[in-house]
Amino acid sequence: MSKWKYTEIESHLYEVTLDSWNQFPDFIGTEFLDYRNYVYRGHRKFSWKLESTFSRDFRSSKLKSDIEKAAAKHLDKFKLSTRGRRGSNPQILKDDNEWWALGQHYGLSTPLLDWSASPYVAAYFAFFGSEHDDEEFRSVVIVSKSIGMDNKKIVESHKGSGRPPIVEFVTPHLDENGRLVSQGGLFSRGPLDMDLESWVSKQTLDAANYQMVKVKIPNGDRHLVLRTLNRMNINHLSLFPDLEGASRYCNMELGIPKY
Repeated sequence: MSKWKYTEIESHLYEVTLDSWNQFPDFIGTEFLDYRNYVYRGHRKFSWKLESTFSRDFRSSKLKSDIEKAAAKHLDKFKLSTRGRRGSNPQILKDDNEWWALGQHYGLSTPLLDWSASPYVAAYFAFFGSEHDDEEFRSVVIVSKSIGMDNKKIVESHKGSGRPPIVEFVTPHLDENGRLVSQGGLFSRGPLDMDLESWVSKQTLDAANYQMVKVKIPNGDRHLVLRTLNRMNINHLSLFPDLEGASRYCNMELGIPKY
């Protein structure tokens, strides 16, 4: 029996509240260390939903067009706009997910959500920004990649045009995204009209395993989190192997004593 208290918020969706950052290594070590099918994502604001930038931007724009058609048009425009801008011998991208991943790297609004194979990398992204310091908690979201186990059934029963309402995990084979490699990164892509929590709660999943867990970590431990992760070589210098990463790494020392 787990020594950690899991509170079920919705079907398949749980929360765990830690008293301090110092409990995080113990939680990961006792609960998830033996499992390779989980991925992790950091949220600087605990209340944030797991929804893509494209979904948020589309909703904010209040466009009346079909969201899937709008996404297809958005991607076509990006493909056209990249002509002559990817070097003299650009890598051939095999499908739309590769194009979305390329766009995500350069700031395009996409249907993708970033994840990492490392819970500590996810924790870094949860805490590195100083905004939302008025919040009580930040969070690391843990998801099992097995949430897509019903995808075949969903595809077979899908009627109508457009992409079936499935969730898939995408690991692009891109040479143009060194950050993805450094961060142990991958993406999920789900329905554009539904956040990932809502999608998971509606699925027929294995109740014996935790499919999604939101780990709440006190916001007041931010400096401790970042100093600890820096000693583990998890910082902007290692996660962003470029000049922007070097600059942000140096800036951290201005705001965090003994960084």
